[in-house]
Formats: sequence, structure tokens, C-alpha cells
Amino acid sequence: MTAPGASATEVPALTPWRIADIAAALLALDGASIGGVSLRAPAGPVRVAWLARLSALRGGAPCSRMPAGIGDARLLGGLDLTATLAMGRPVAERGLLAEADGGVLIVAMAERVEAATAAKLCSVLDAGAVTVERDGIALTIPTRFAIVALDEGIAADERPAAALTDRLALRLDLTALSHREIEPPVFDAESLAAARGRVAATIDDETIACLCTAALALGIGSTRTALQAVKVARLVAALAGREAVAPEDAALAAALVLAPRATQLPAPSEEAQESEPEPDSQPQSPPSESDEQAAAPPCDLDEMVLDAAKAAIPAGLLAQLLAAGGRTRARAAGRAGQLQKAARRGRVVGSKAGDLRGDARLDVVETLRAAAPWQRLRRSEAAMAGRNGLIVRREDFRIARYKQRSETATLFVVDASGSSALQRLAEAKGAVRLLLAECYVRRDEVALIAFRKAQAEIVLPPTRSLVAAERALAGLPGGGATPLATAIEAACALADAVRRKGRTPALVFMTDGRANIDRAGRQGRAQAQTDALAAARGLRGEGFNAILIDTSPQPQPQAADIAAAMGGLYLPLPQADAAGVGRAVGLALAAGR
Repeated sequence: MTAPGASATEVPALTPWRIADIAAALLALDGASIGGVSLRAPAGPVRVAWLARLSALRGGAPCSRMPAGIGDARLLGGLDLTATLAMGRPVAERGLLAEADGGVLIVAMAERVEAATAAKLCSVLDAGAVTVERDGIALTIPTRFAIVALDEGIAADERPAAALTDRLALRLDLTALSHREIEPPVFDAESLAAARGRVAATIDDETIACLCTAALALGIGSTRTALQAVKVARLVAALAGREAVAPEDAALAAALVLAPRATQLPAPSEEAQESEPEPDSQPQSPPSESDEQAAAPPCDLDEMVLDAAKAAIPAGLLAQLLAAGGRTRARAAGRAGQLQKAARRGRVVGSKAGDLRGDARLDVVETLRAAAPWQRLRRSEAAMAGRNGLIVRREDFRIARYKQRSETATLFVVDASGSSALQRLAEAKGAVRLLLAECYVRRDEVALIAFRKAQAEIVLPPTRSLVAAERALAGLPGGGATPLATAIEAACALADAVRRKGRTPALVFMTDGRANIDRAGRQGRAQAQTDALAAARGLRGEGFNAILIDTSPQPQPQAADIAAAMGGLYLPLPQADAAGVGRAVGLALAAGR
């Protein structure tokens, strides 16, 4: 793998595209043995050219593609129940990972792959097989493939799952590469075909120790990375036509595998520090070429491997390492993608005709009922083929249906204006405490928005904590004007944020409906009432479940109009206490579910 004319003890400087070209050749040679490559590059001519180079090195064989948001049924496969019943033995339905056996799987938008999907990919890479289980029957399908994880993240912290990239030996960053820097190919399909007979190139213990030492010097604590470097060194030797790993092969493997994972700069050796010349006032004559050759020390494999890895560290990363004192801290995995949908949760509410895909559960009783009327006809057909017994076909399958209650967040919007604010706040505080006690059973949340003067304030974000509720409600002030339109808009925004998190918001307004502050913060009952009605109609357009509790001494028509505009339930409870408010809200929410 050395450049023409380069000595066997030195690794020539490689351009970013040349490194990418070598990575494509390694994947085409035996990508399954090294896991694959994490390719950070935006969609464009550079990435297209690299993928085309990979396809050409594989003899034009197409690569499998894993789309974003793929389901488990398509990814892993499952049990083909129809074929199993017909054959009398378990028959597997091949998924995408089984279909990729012996090839390359391209994972699009790898930075957005859910943690559960990434875990399944890691499990298959580790085991070399896909294991699927349904209704007590387990099937194992052997499969070996390489992964090309396309990292299209824009921000620096947008990266694929660390567990997945840790299993991919190679990492490429082509974000700063222009299409003008694409170089002619060095390898072709014929040269790779000749190299496949030398994939099992031998490597001695000294070279393995040097790669492990270099990994530790660069701050890489994973033993998997050192093992990947050993495998890459053997593939590099096969590409170069060698039966055994040479020092330059190990150096190139360190540059490909270890350098992109470096978290610290290697400390200078003691010999290098002792060999630094001391300042001398007497000028010295430059040594001759013969003197340099005579004084040149023999090549040290440890230093050669470490220098190659250090030279391959990107300049930007090197500057960050220096600024951070030689160490960087790994970014913690975010919460995005950690929530999974449960397909078998909730109460069974019947069945429907369908196919057994994903986590669908077969309703055995209903399936047998659907197949029973056809047994006489099917048995007469089966008798001609010499088969007997119960005959169930795909069109008989009935899938159990579940009704799953989603988590609810009750948002209290309390009018804290006027002389009776303290009474309304006391009622709201008691209702919140009563509902919080039920949240531990129903897994609901409670939030509180108070509005007075010219603004609406979220005094209690959605929470299940009674301590947080007490702390937020303890010092809540009262008095002032009634900015009802602003309060409705703030409640709508908070409800939308709750809905985006997968919860069902329910809004409870506690007000007399007599607005006197408009959207612009100006006083005036007519315009304030118009703005409040407009905001209520906007809330209705969002489809939120709303309740308006009229807390005035006598029922107010303005409050009824606001409730009708938002499409909510109107409850005139002028004399209700906290328990009454809690009971009314509970009944209204139960009716709305």
C-alpha cells in the first residue's frame, strides 16, 4: 500500500480521498469482518462518487438500503405462519438484514436511527445471525454483512448511536472534500478478486502489541478498536499482495482505525526528550548526507505505528485536543429515539383481518372461527393431495386489536385577577393536589397557568410531583386585569408542546370569562372579548379537549360563549370547593376519553 518509490519503513501522506478509496476497497474485500464504515458526508457529488466507487469494486452488485423508520417486521423478518402451517415445521420470513447477507447495508440518516433499531443492528453484527421469536417459536438465520452508516448530521453533536459506530472499524469524514479533489481509482474488481485469496494474512504478536500500545497512547480504551485495527492490517496486507502483515500495513491500519477515535495526544517518549539538543553558543556545521545515513537509528515499529496514527488525526481535532489539555469527553447519548411504541399494550377490544407483521398478536379463537366454515371444502381439496387435519390459510388470520390509553396532562388555566382571585387560586390548588394523587395511578401530569394584569405565566410546568406543585403555588400573587385572550393562546402553546411529547393534553379554564385586556395589552372590554373569542376558536381548531369552569357568583354569558367557541364543556360552579372541582374535572375527562 505504499506509494511508488516509498521506502518500506515509511507511510506516505495520504489525501482524504485516497483514504476513502482504501476504505471502499477494504469494504469490498471483506467488509463483514470489520463491521463497516461510518461515513459523515452531506448528500452531494462526493458521497455519490464514493458509493459508486464501492459498487464498482464489488463488481456492480447493488447495496441494500435501510430506510429511516423501518419496522421490526421488515428489518428482522419473522415466522411465515401460512408456510409453517402448510409445511408442518417453522418457516422463516426473511427480513432486510437476512437479505443483506454477504453484501453491504446502507443505513440512511444514521444519526436519526432510533436506539432500539441501533441495538438490533449491533446484536446482529455481534452474533452474525438474525434471531426472531413469535409465540414461543424461535428461528435463527445466519447473515454477515457490512454497514455503511450515512451520517448526515449538521450540528457537531449529531452523531449515530455510539454502540453502532463502535462496531464499525472505519470512520470517514468527507464534509470538507470538494468534488474537484476526487482522484482516479487505484483498485479495481480484478485486483480485489486476486486479493481475496490472501485475506487470511498472518500477523505476529509484536505487531499486535504495537497496535494495542498505539491505541492506549491515543486514549482509546476499547479492546474492540484494537482488534479492529488488527483485522484491518490483515486486509491491507492482502490488498498489497503480501502473505504477512508488514510494518507499513500496521501503520496504515492505525491511521484508518485509531486516528479517528483518538481522544488524547500521545505523550512524547523519554528517549525523544533526552535526545533534544541543548542550546549551544557555538555554531555547528550542517552534517553531511553520509553522516545522516550513518547516524539514522533503526526503525522502531511502535513509533512508526504511533506516528502514522498521529499524522492522520485531522487538524481540527488536533487543535481541540490541545485546547482541552489532551483529552475530550464523550457526548452522552440524548433522549431522542429512546421511546418505543408498544403494540401489545392496553385492553383487547376485538380483532380484525390482517397479516402477522411486526408485534401483531394472533387472535387464535377468532382465527379458528373464521377458518371453521371452510373446513369441509378445504378437506375435500386436501384429501386429493393426501393431507388431512385442520387447514388454516392466510385469509383466516385475525389480529387482536388493543385500545391503549395514552398519558394525559391536565393543564389548569386559572384567572388570578380581581377581588376573588385568592378564592379561585385556593380552589385550583386543592384541585391540583387531588388530581396529583390520582396521577400516580393514571400516570398523568398536571400543569398550572395563571393570568393577571397583561400576561399569562406558566407557574407549574407539567409534573407529577406534589412537592413541585406546592412550591409553585405557595407564593402565587393575585389581583389585576383579565388578559383572557393571552391566557388561551399560552394554554394552546403549552398543550401543543405536551402533544408533541406523545401525551394527550386536557385544558381546564377557571375564569368568569369577563376579559378586559386585549392581545396588545390595552384595556377595553369589547376588543378583549373579541380577541378572547378568536383565541378560543383557534384552540378549538387544534382539537384540544377543554373544560371551562365558571367561578363567578352567578353564571356569566361571556364564560358560556368562550366555552362554546373553544368547543369545550361549560361548568357553572360558583360555589364549588376543591373537591367539587376535582370531581367535575374527573367526570369531564373520563367522558372525553
